[in-house]
Amino acid sequence: MESPKTCGVVSLSALLVLVSLCVPVSASPDRTKTVEFNVKPGGVVHTFSQEMKEYECSFTYASQGGTNEQWLMSVGLSDDDRLFSCSVWRPQGKSYLFFTQFKAELKGTKIEYANAYSATAAAGQSDVPLKPEEFTVGDSTVTHTSGKFNAQLSKLTAIGRTRHDEL
Repeated sequence: MESPKTCGVVSLSALLVLVSLCVPVSASPDRTKTVEFNVKPGGVVHTFSQEMKEYECSFTYASQGGTNEQWLMSVGLSDDDRLFSCSVWRPQGKSYLFFTQFKAELKGTKIEYANAYSATAAAGQSDVPLKPEEFTVGDSTVTHTSGKFNAQLSKLTAIGRTRHDEL
């Protein structure tokens, strides 16, 4: 069985949720939410979370160097409530902070797809994914891999299947 982070095929509905996160202005306000937050250096562990219905995405990190950076977190729920997505990223592209750790957790879901990036698409450049060994995808978390993570993070995306059951 393929690991969640290396899925070659993402379902159409998962892709649509991911696309809706990239273009939040056209998305339904009760299905997606994008919030700005500060990523703070200093080596202290911080957590930022957003909820949608009974699902939650939390981003926990510690970073060093520089000053606060403005980041965005988008959470989204598919029309059938079966997929919950979370993206955390620096809209200006590459972060200048050095991350000593990171973890994203999706509560109420099982992750089906996740990826992390050292730089995000900006100024005509493409996203630059982390090497697969730099992070680990679990059932509900995406975390840095101690000793392998190169301290560069600018974007993290995860899509989880909810435990939503039809009546």
